[in-house]
Amino acid sequence: MLKIEGLRLHPNEPESALIRKAQRLLGREIKGLRVLKKSVDARKKPDVVLVYTVAVNVNQESQVLKRCRGRVSQYQESSYSFPFQRLRLTKRPVIIGTGPAGLFCGLMLSRVGAKPIILERGRDVDQRTADVASFWNTGILNTESNVQFGEGGAGTFSDGKLNTGVNDPKMRLILNEFVRHGAPTGILYNAAPHVGTDHLRTVVKKLREEIISLGGEFRFQHQAVGFQIENQRITSILVRSPAEEYTLESDHFVLAVGHSARDTFESLYSAGIPMEQKRFAIGVRIEHLQSAVTVSQYGAEIPGLPVSSYKLSCHPECGRGVFSFCVCPGGVVVGAASENGMVCTNGMSYYSRDGRNINGGLLVGVGPEDYASNHPLAGMFLQRDLEAAAYQSGGGNYCAPAQLVGDFLRHRPSAGPGSVQPTYLPGVRWTDLHECLPSFITEALEQAIPILGKKMAGFDAPDAVLTAVEARSSSPVRILRDSTGQSAIRGLYPCGEGAGYAGGIMSAAADGIHIAECICQNF
Repeated sequence: MLKIEGLRLHPNEPESALIRKAQRLLGREIKGLRVLKKSVDARKKPDVVLVYTVAVNVNQESQVLKRCRGRVSQYQESSYSFPFQRLRLTKRPVIIGTGPAGLFCGLMLSRVGAKPIILERGRDVDQRTADVASFWNTGILNTESNVQFGEGGAGTFSDGKLNTGVNDPKMRLILNEFVRHGAPTGILYNAAPHVGTDHLRTVVKKLREEIISLGGEFRFQHQAVGFQIENQRITSILVRSPAEEYTLESDHFVLAVGHSARDTFESLYSAGIPMEQKRFAIGVRIEHLQSAVTVSQYGAEIPGLPVSSYKLSCHPECGRGVFSFCVCPGGVVVGAASENGMVCTNGMSYYSRDGRNINGGLLVGVGPEDYASNHPLAGMFLQRDLEAAAYQSGGGNYCAPAQLVGDFLRHRPSAGPGSVQPTYLPGVRWTDLHECLPSFITEALEQAIPILGKKMAGFDAPDAVLTAVEARSSSPVRILRDSTGQSAIRGLYPCGEGAGYAGGIMSAAADGIHIAECICQNF
């Protein structure tokens, strides 16, 4: 096959026109065409075009290559297959957590006959969805079934972004598995693929169904609360379920608990599991009108284009990096608390991305120099302090403190919204965010917002809404592991975002596959 780069279509042209354009370029009839990548070129606004990379089948490839040097090259798809066929373990492996890392680790181990037991402290995705909706509508929090805890992990209530900067053939396998389990085929070629929270829920359930069909077992509302260690090896865990506490033995425990399992981090620390502080980020959610961002990015609202988004960063005078994170076009800001008396925010979109607003995390990098001590969990303690402050500033009922950008820059409390209506549920309380955010965060945001407004017109609009606090962008701790994937406590495999080895759905899923490889190789 040959690869052609740079085929351009106007938004009103059908994709079937790609065949005609490719044949004109190659001077050959094309037997088949497959889109490899689709992106937007908005450099000449409003003359925005869609740019395609395609793979084609033609006769006499070598002659075509000689005649069309530059834009045409030989194409061979990189592929990955799990390198083990059959695994017979004396004891079934145990996976703690059903986020992307836990699910993909479980999927690979199931396919080699390992029949893993998968524990999830929260509820299955359907029950969890009802619990989350109840919290957003009533302000009554279920601390074991929420945006952070439950089947699918925290990413289930997000935009469902599947982009990654990692060049790893596992990524193609993961995308293919998503499509096979119900995701739209466009994720295979869109430059910024996403599935939306609605499709993610379907994918999660179908992954579970395949694992069960291969002999795996899911235990919802079963939380690992204790770790038995003998001679530097983990031998069993204590599990708490609604009915009882029991001991579960295995030779292989995969720790894929996610970035918000704070009580589990504390249990691991008490058990002597080696861990260290890790850098992460803290900030707010910023909301704009989607139509305003579309005009800024494309020059006009143009039918046929993907919903516009942005990716911004800067290093203001204070020396801290400030950047956008998990931007949700056409999405909403949601309550993502998992502990009583704390408020934290997240962003979420459906696949259609058809909401009135766009929101994104606006985050400031923090590190050990900002923590109160050298304790490995000091970053987690900082998260708790800021979320507790946000809870109080929001009125003590899980409403979030909010402020208009213009008021924030002038250090004056906001009294209500302008053109941008906040979407956060359960609701917002207008205030001054300087009351609940530390000065090193507010200073960085104050310096960064005008700079980012020069990079994207309207980003610093006075009536854009800031909602606090966003503190769960990544894990504040790294649970140490070696080249075999194991902790110094043998038989324990720290995995995914919560353990500090991933940052998003794709990298977490890839790390889950990596740990499945490690278990097979070590065995």
